Amino acid sequence: KEGKGVDINITAFLYASMANMAAALKGKLGSSITKALKGDKSKNMDAANVYAVMNIISFCCSVPFVVVNELPTLQVEWDKAVEAHGSKDLMTNLVVSGFMFYIYNEFAFAFTAHVGSVTSSVLNTAKRVIIIVVSSIVFQEAMERNTVLGSAIAICGTFAYSLASKKKPAPKAKTS
Repeated sequence: KEGKGVDINITAFLYASMANMAAALKGKLGSSITKALKGDKSKNMDAANVYAVMNIISFCCSVPFVVVNELPTLQVEWDKAVEAHGSKDLMTNLVVSGFMFYIYNEFAFAFTAHVGSVTSSVLNTAKRVIIIVVSSIVFQEAMERNTVLGSAIAICGTFAYSLASKKKPAPKAKTS
C-alpha cells in the first residue's frame, strides 16, 4: 500500500527504460523522416510506410534480445499456455492482439506525424488518465491519494498545454 515502499525488479525496470527510450527515438526519428520523405513522391514513404519499415528494423533489432532471454523457457511456457487455453484460441488471440496492436500504433504514428510529437505525447498522457479514472468508476474501485494526485496533475497539465497552444505568439519587435 501507499507509503510502504515498493520492491522494484531492476532487470524489468532496465528493459522498460530501454523500451521507452527506443519508442521515443522511434517517434522522433519517424516524424522527422516522414516529413523529409513526404516531398519526394517517387519514394512512396508516407507515415504508414515509414512506420512499417521502422517496425521491420525494430523486429530485427529485438530478435537477439528475445533469443537470449526467452528461448530457454519458450517451449515450456508455450506448452503451459496451450494446456490452459487450447492451441486454436491461443493462436487466434496472438494474431488478433498483434494485428490490433500494430493498427493502433500505426494510427498513433500517423497522428504524431500530423500534429507533432509534443501534442501527441500530451494527448497520450490525457488518454491514460481518462482510462484510469473511467476504470475506477466502472469497476467501483476507490482511487488512492497518489492516483488522484497524479491524475489531477496530468489533467491540469493537459489543460495548461491546450491553453498555451492556442495562445497566439507575441509579435516580433521591429529592428531599425
